[in-house]
Parts: sequence; C-alpha cells; structure tokens
Amino acid sequence: MSEAGKSGNTQEPEEVEETVEAEAETEAPAPDAQAAAIALAERVNELENELSEARDERLRALAEAENARRRAQKDREEANRYGASGLARDVVSVADNLARALAAMPTDTESEAVKNLASGVEMVEKELAQALSKHGVKAVGEIGDHFDPNTCQAVFEMESADIPAGHIAQVMQKGYMLHDRLIRPAMVGVAKSISEASEPTEKEDDAQNESND
Repeated sequence: MSEAGKSGNTQEPEEVEETVEAEAETEAPAPDAQAAAIALAERVNELENELSEARDERLRALAEAENARRRAQKDREEANRYGASGLARDVVSVADNLARALAAMPTDTESEAVKNLASGVEMVEKELAQALSKHGVKAVGEIGDHFDPNTCQAVFEMESADIPAGHIAQVMQKGYMLHDRLIRPAMVGVAKSISEASEPTEKEDDAQNESND
C-alpha cells in the first residue's frame, strides 16, 4: 500500500479524541432531560399516592354510609316494635283495675244485675287481654312459675307445701312484657319449703313450757 493510502485512513490523535467526546455527548442524556425524568417520576408517585388516598376515603365514606343506613333501619324497627311501650304501660293498669273489679264482686249473689255486671266486666277483661296479646304484650309472673328476677320482684317469702321453693306462690300485681322488653315487673311472693322455716329457739321453748305449766 502506498504512503498516500496510509495517510488517507489515518486520523490524528486530536481528531480521534474529539470524535469520542462527540459520541459520548450524543449517548449521554442532557442534564435537563435527567431532571425532567426525575420530576416526572416524582409526580407519578404523588398521583399514585393521591389516588390511593382517594380510594381509601371513598371506601371509608361507603362504610360510614352503610353503618348509618343500618343504624337508621334498626332505629325504625325498634320504634315500630317498642314505640307503644308507654301506651301499653298505661293500658295494663286498666287491666289491673278490671281484675280487681272482678275479684271484688260477690260470687254468691242472686242478683241478676250483679251477675250481668260481672259477666260484662269479665268479657271486657278478656277482650283487652286479647288485644294486648295481639300487639305483643304478654303477662309474666303467674302462680307456680319459677321466680325470675329479670321479670319479677319478690316482695316477701312464704312457706308453702304445694308450691316448690323458689317458685311464685302469690301474685300481688302481674308483670308485663312488650315483645322481649319488660315494661313492668310482677310483684310476687316467693315460696320456701317448710323445712327452711326458722326452728323455735331455746328461749321460745322455755317460754312455751312455762305457759303450759
């Protein structure tokens, strides 16, 4: 190969260095492009965080709305179920008075007027009891029932050979419930076995013996 050919393909060191620097500048991104890419990535992260927060707030709002709807539904159901408790409490007092009126009427009378009156009062009492039962009002605390402190109030204890201990032996005033809610406790006397009665003390025995002498 001639000297001319060799000189045509050969670059000076300065020219080679300038070529490499130009290629490096072409391959490497400019500082402004790097900053823009970083800012874009940060903005994307911010938008993702805002989207996640918005999604969480939406879910919380939906949950609160559902809870409010359930509370309102429960309040409506309780209002429909127990809204008449005050009226029921007043009406059962009327039932008590009818029962007292029947108890006070003589059973051995020959007067047709008294018999008719008693029959009418008894009919009214039964119709009232049916109306109360229709609307969820039921009596509690019957003689012979087991004493339940949740529905009955014990006024006294009494010995009984017929009623088991811990059961209701006497009812002074009936109790009533509206569905599953107590509107008035029953006032009752609770039976206790005769064996639970207090035995005479020694002094009482001595006093009894002296009186016999």
